[in-house]
Amino acid sequence: MRAAANDERSEFDALALFCLLPSLLYVLCMFVYPFLYGVYLSLQPQKIAGFSLANYLAFFSDPYQYGTIWITFSLAVPTTIIVLLLALWLAYGMRRGIFMERTVTTILILPISLGVILLSEGILGFYGSQGWLNQILLGLGLINDPFILTHNYIGVMLALFMQQFPFCFLMLLGYISGIDPSLESSARMLGATPSVVFRRVMLPLIAPGLAIAFALVFVMSFAVFPSAIMLGQPAGTTRTISIAAYQKAFEQYDMSAASAIAVVMGLCQLAALLVIILFRRRLSPAATMGVGKR
Repeated sequence: MRAAANDERSEFDALALFCLLPSLLYVLCMFVYPFLYGVYLSLQPQKIAGFSLANYLAFFSDPYQYGTIWITFSLAVPTTIIVLLLALWLAYGMRRGIFMERTVTTILILPISLGVILLSEGILGFYGSQGWLNQILLGLGLINDPFILTHNYIGVMLALFMQQFPFCFLMLLGYISGIDPSLESSARMLGATPSVVFRRVMLPLIAPGLAIAFALVFVMSFAVFPSAIMLGQPAGTTRTISIAAYQKAFEQYDMSAASAIAVVMGLCQLAALLVIILFRRRLSPAATMGVGKR
């Protein structure tokens, strides 16, 4: 019996490894190899023979360059927090279904189909100084001067919010809807108020999903590039680290220095992901999935 069980387990492990192999190959070819090649290229600066850390030293010795790290974090972190809080609020309210749920969900996730460029153009047309919003407010006499909501920090955050919110909302809605409703019902039967149910029962169960959503939204926001150019100030307040890498590669034609900046960018993202993963591991896993909506 034990030998048969071991054989079945070995066959199952072999099948699991076979099914996992394409994913591993994809990760190796599309992430590990390009990252290692970027590291290799970044250690071979122009006009210097052999390996050197000159590109990294030049980056961190220039405030105009290393300041892009803080600018990128100052865009990605607030955007991620705002997206996460609003998506949590809406997903929690829709966890058991609402009137015209499919229509509301379709409207909320519609920006996914627009693309970054079209979305940025729409923001310029609506929120720009000559856009519809300012024209309506000026026409009604509510303001004397148009609001400056584009070509600055606010414009980039608007674009990031509209890009990331649909993904975060769908992820949290699916996660929250799958939590066993009997847990919430039991807490209410014991006299817990809705706020106590959310804080003491639901939030601990939602926390692992929040951590995953935070990680994905943060990584996508940290890599902001077209929005920062079209809706921000690419030479000023919204000069992100991706713009710095682009300028080195395609304006100054220094692929080695651009690779160094890209490696720094990747390490920042990996460090943030590591912190999020460590935080998620501290959350106690529990059997939370039930029948979902009732």
